[in-house]
Amino acid sequence: MLQLFITIRWIDVADIIIVAILLYQLYALVKGTSAINIFFGVLIFYLLWLFVKALDMQLLSTILGQFIGVGVIALIIVFQQELRRFLLMVGSKGIFNKDNFKSLSGLRPSNFIDLNVENIVMACQKMALQKIGALIVVARKSDLKYYVNTGERIDAEISSNLLESIFFKNNPLHDGAVIIYDNRIRAVKCVLPLTENTVFPFQLGLRHRAAVGITEQSDAIAIAVSEQSGEISISRNGALKTNITPKQLKEILTEEFSD
Repeated sequence: MLQLFITIRWIDVADIIIVAILLYQLYALVKGTSAINIFFGVLIFYLLWLFVKALDMQLLSTILGQFIGVGVIALIIVFQQELRRFLLMVGSKGIFNKDNFKSLSGLRPSNFIDLNVENIVMACQKMALQKIGALIVVARKSDLKYYVNTGERIDAEISSNLLESIFFKNNPLHDGAVIIYDNRIRAVKCVLPLTENTVFPFQLGLRHRAAVGITEQSDAIAIAVSEQSGEISISRNGALKTNITPKQLKEILTEEFSD
């Protein structure tokens, strides 16, 4: 007689839940990028292999199994940036932290440092009114040393006037990003990576792409001021929130960087 009922242990339920969470986190990391099609392709290929294996088709199952065995190395190469972000997330907060599920819709709190929020917000507000383009990156656990080395080191206290003067269009240091770490301006004119998101809003330029790009590859927060519209945007975990008010910016930074 066929066995009509399958015995499910509590460990099996936990196994399914953990796998589901891992798949969701991986999907969240590659969503909107060119890697999403590869992700679905690999998933379909794996399900096909399981189906062929269940039918006991020895030859086809062996061939597909060899592809999957070699494919692990290929996946490491193809998903290099996504794996970097995934490991960064695991190392910083853990994949099961409830705040990770807010990465696409909001920003999660942190008690890393006490940031001089007032001066940053004041500078962004003034530059927004004057339509001065700006890109400010506030580092968290990662000091972004690689990107700091691409710019000019200054190591100065955060000042509204200093930030405004840096991004003044006639200043030779205005082109690029300012990186803030441990409540100090570490470097200016820094070169940042651009996002590979294929569905990125076309009306946003390189400054916003760089803001998203740096937050895709690190735990930093990036603030961008549009030179065309004067709108303020903020990016975290690869998610961009546009057209925020100075009050909203202050609330977000206070929540993120206050104990």
